Amino acid sequence: MDIKLVDTVAQYHEIKAEVDASIMDLLEKGQYIGGAAVKQFEAELGAYLNVKHVIACANGTDALQVALMGMGVEPGDEILTPSFTYIATIEVIALLGLKPVFVEVCPETFGLDIHDLKAKITPKTKGIIPVHLYGHSADMYSILKIARENGLFVIEDNAQAIGGEVTFLDGSVYKTGTLGDIGCTSFYPSKNLGAYGDGGAIFTQDDFLAEKIRMICNHGQKVRYHHESIGVNSRLDAIQAAILSVKLKHLDRYNASRSQASLYYNQCLKDVEGIKTPFVAPTVKHVYHQYTLRITKGRAKRDAVKSILDKKGIPNMIYYPIPSHLQTAYLAYGYKEGDLPITERLTGEVLSLPMHSELTYSQIEYICHHFIEAMRETN
Repeated sequence: MDIKLVDTVAQYHEIKAEVDASIMDLLEKGQYIGGAAVKQFEAELGAYLNVKHVIACANGTDALQVALMGMGVEPGDEILTPSFTYIATIEVIALLGLKPVFVEVCPETFGLDIHDLKAKITPKTKGIIPVHLYGHSADMYSILKIARENGLFVIEDNAQAIGGEVTFLDGSVYKTGTLGDIGCTSFYPSKNLGAYGDGGAIFTQDDFLAEKIRMICNHGQKVRYHHESIGVNSRLDAIQAAILSVKLKHLDRYNASRSQASLYYNQCLKDVEGIKTPFVAPTVKHVYHQYTLRITKGRAKRDAVKSILDKKGIPNMIYYPIPSHLQTAYLAYGYKEGDLPITERLTGEVLSLPMHSELTYSQIEYICHHFIEAMRETN
């Protein structure tokens, strides 16, 4: 059976006519950088997220870096963030001369552990970057409360959770990425809302921040050749914006398909001992960027199961095998093995199975059959 970890080709064929027409229109007009297509996509995404400002940029990493630059950070400032994340979250902190302070995560949601977050605030702490990992929101209600009490900014890393939602105690519902001072996302092709190249975006409700961020993305200028601040060159191609405008119309349907696939996975795997299927908090709409389960008998068992799946041609992935605080590039910050025991344990347990909006029930049954066999073979 032909199964892909992420099937961007099947998704394209379903919307081929719309996408092709949007691309050909831009080619006929000769519009490649900026212009109406980018402005249209920014407006449409802003309306979808119910956020005042969307600033498109070149990729998700740039989005995080520009967001930090927009907050006026200075070298030596401390930023609280999880170690259990894709390295881009940490990379931008280091590139700006800031200090990442690694916070433990909740083993169920993979979001920041609130007690450890509080404990690691110091006079040098300036901000928090929570990560909505695998499509499940971090505990934003508690994070925002802590940030307000301590005068800290919040930048949400929403690269894996576009379209996700959080319901607060008063019943109000918010899209992930719109709750902090700034939200950031990636349009890498495998994302829930993926381009056919690279891309990213920054969101904010703050007029001043939005203007500053737009300037930073455009070499620090509002008026051409008048550079008011140090900036970068980070732009979303017009063709990618046109493609994303088409795909945004289908995003809720894509996410609903992912949710249905996850429910079927859960049903197929409900009697398997030694695993934990994805947890979903009652206040969260999970968008399943990944279907990530935990093999609770540890790294050796997980790696053995992965090896069997690899040999049988069942796509799978470990996101992420080495926590950021133990990566060679970041050892200079002084962390060592044992400093974040929950994070370190999770990186030895997690395994992601195929997840995309075109996944069929028969494919899921096939995947689960071989996964269950692999679990038995490694006992």
